Amino acid sequence: MGICAIDEFDKMDESDRTAIHEVMEQQTVSIAKAGITTSLNARTAILAAANPAWGRYDLRRTPAENINLPPALLSRFDILWLILDRADMDSDLEMARHVVYVHQNKESPALGFTPLEPSVLRLSPYVPKELEEYIATAYSSIRQEEAKSSTPHSYTTVRTLLSILRISAALARLRFSETVAQSDVDEALRLMQMSKFSLYSDDRQKSGLDAISDIYSILRDEAARANKMDVSYAHALNWISRKGYSEAQLKECLEEYAALNVWQIHPHTFDIRFIDA
Repeated sequence: MGICAIDEFDKMDESDRTAIHEVMEQQTVSIAKAGITTSLNARTAILAAANPAWGRYDLRRTPAENINLPPALLSRFDILWLILDRADMDSDLEMARHVVYVHQNKESPALGFTPLEPSVLRLSPYVPKELEEYIATAYSSIRQEEAKSSTPHSYTTVRTLLSILRISAALARLRFSETVAQSDVDEALRLMQMSKFSLYSDDRQKSGLDAISDIYSILRDEAARANKMDVSYAHALNWISRKGYSEAQLKECLEEYAALNVWQIHPHTFDIRFIDA
């Protein structure tokens, strides 16, 4: 009846990933130890944070390519939200001030409000009969829109319907209501839609890699194979030329990924230095 926060979710051992499937799907934990086999209830919400593959999110790749986790496990989360580390003066100042305050005072700054006791929010809202058809129609509409789209944002399954119900109930709980309202369902649908937009912006609605991303993959893989952090421009040009790419495309790739702080470029020789992620 609480929350389990997991950091570095992408670095979880394979055995732990296998075990958590049952927890998130069946809400049970099976234990076999010392000849005793039993099953315990798991009624805990999971909030997990994961880093993208290769340390930085590649805007030209799909979320499935960026997130180094099995799709079967990802589908068990109600909402996936992409948070990019973009340079923003206001948010960067706020973050820096928070960190400095914690180091100076050995404690977090005051919240400015009194948090509620967990017992207050432990309601069990139910979906009234008059909303059953509304929710079913909304789910069906999502499936139909996805089927017509040439670049679907995600694969909507029955798990998505369960997510809508869980988020709607959570929103009703925030209102201290024991009944789910249509406004809760609408807000749950909006949150799920916005989470998809966070994963797919206009310049990321692509299937597969374009030339720039492919060149980046070639340089990264060749550098890793040679165990080098520094790559000369001549070597880079040689590697991508063998794959049929031009020098102009190489320069475009160098500039674009330098802007993403993936590597640094020498201003005169165009030699590359990878930044350790």
